[in-house]
Amino acid sequence: MAAKDKNVIKVLGTVKEKLPNANFRVELENGHEVLTHVSGKIRMRFIRIMAGDKVTVELSPYDLTRGRITWLHK
Repeated sequence: MAAKDKNVIKVLGTVKEKLPNANFRVELENGHEVLTHVSGKIRMRFIRIMAGDKVTVELSPYDLTRGRITWLHK
């Protein structure tokens, strides 16, 4: 695990909208909406993410309006 991975905030959320260029609008458990993109591992494995899916999002403590989808829950 790299040192930069310790500074992320992991939050559960629901995909609300699929946007162009593999971006998504996700509503977090606390009600906030963030703009997210897909992590490289999910993109490499061609995992499809649709509206309504439950996902884990990593947020940077420096910009809480953008994040990265790292896990798709079943």
